[in-house]
Amino acid sequence: MKRTAFFISDGTGITAEALGQSLLAQFEFIEFEKITLPYIDSLEKARKAVARIDKASEIDGNKPVIFDTIVNSEIRAEIRKSQGYMIDIFGTFLEPLEQELGSKSTYTVGKSHSIVSNSSYNRRIDAMNYALENDDGARIRYYNEADIILVGVSRSGKTPTCIYLALQYGIKAANFPLTEDDILDQRLPESLRSYREKIFGLTIDPERLAVIRNERKPNSKYASIKQCNYEVEEVELMYRRERIPYLNSTDYSVEEISTRIMMMTGIERRIR
Repeated sequence: MKRTAFFISDGTGITAEALGQSLLAQFEFIEFEKITLPYIDSLEKARKAVARIDKASEIDGNKPVIFDTIVNSEIRAEIRKSQGYMIDIFGTFLEPLEQELGSKSTYTVGKSHSIVSNSSYNRRIDAMNYALENDDGARIRYYNEADIILVGVSRSGKTPTCIYLALQYGIKAANFPLTEDDILDQRLPESLRSYREKIFGLTIDPERLAVIRNERKPNSKYASIKQCNYEVEEVELMYRRERIPYLNSTDYSVEEISTRIMMMTGIERRIR
């Protein structure tokens, strides 16, 4: 079954998208085509959005699902004229919360993103710059500043995880790729030993690793299932020998990998 889902907002659409995606993920047997429509802040834009929604309804033969965080009641009313099933995210949660707290919310355009303080923003940027500058073992002299250092074979998910930890939680995450030379004696590379308490390992199923590597270097030794099996087996032996905590990233999204790493290590988010 195929359904279209729209994430509509008078701001960036990040909130509608994040909450909507989380809800849709619970329906794994339905294929969703996901469309984000940000900055729907006028009736003219709302009418154009309605046209897109109605077109999707006609093509699918089903009502599109609409997740919105639109503040303006006139614009929201215009969207409600569409052939879609509309879920007002803010309204759904804010009304009962207002009743519980005995106070009206400040329901204004962009308010959901204005709560991020300048210090939180700066922390994200600093962490992001750190992740990029300390990617792929390019530098190790700044590892003393790291909150965590991810290690693992090439293409096991280290870089995207570091970037997500930086942007979402303000965590300074470096990563170091373990090459065939590094794992020959199944010991942690000498350059990492002084940072041992910060190290966390990633591993991945060899079959999945071969698929990922083949997209980068088709039909190479690097991407062969034999090489992938060898590297994964050796690096997992090293993790166990060196008592390095590690996680198999195969079945997890970058969000899940990051959350599990934080739970397993006890690292706390640096921003609120």
